[in-house]
Amino acid sequence: MYSRSSEPVRFERDCDAVLVPQGDSVTLPAGSVGYITQALGGSWTVFVEGNLMRIAGKDADAIGKEPPPPIELPEGADDEEVEKLVWSQLRTCFDPEIPINIVELGLVYGVEIKRSDEGARIVEVRMTLTAPACGMGEVLVEDVRGKIEMIPTVVEADVELVFDPPWNREMMSEVARLETGML
Repeated sequence: MYSRSSEPVRFERDCDAVLVPQGDSVTLPAGSVGYITQALGGSWTVFVEGNLMRIAGKDADAIGKEPPPPIELPEGADDEEVEKLVWSQLRTCFDPEIPINIVELGLVYGVEIKRSDEGARIVEVRMTLTAPACGMGEVLVEDVRGKIEMIPTVVEADVELVFDPPWNREMMSEVARLETGML
């Protein structure tokens, strides 16, 4: 769900958050009030005391929301089915300031499914950022890693942040360019 309005919110408990766009970790105390400005991909961007903060899905209860449901994978799923689920999970990763997922933004350069010596799945992702100095870079990398590692049978997500080739708006899908007005 993407919220174009500002839904009021009150923190029911102390809550870890990430300051946007700096990427610094903070703790918002119980009783803090603010407004949800973006609700996408199982995380929320809230405006509290003049700052934007990203609230992860695991902390949904702190703002009276439901955490994302667990991911399901059919028994005996092959690597192709897992890769489809990886791409689906990547589409739930959003920059806290941009209401477009990282796949549509053109930030994901590649996904590869590998097997460990024991046969467990390891997912390798190559991705970039819209700007190399983006303070949210590590937050996005951790979001990608965490969401992929939620997939049953995946034991590790190796997310490599690369800047070659440099991202440009031509890498965005047509839908993303329309949404942002970057035709």
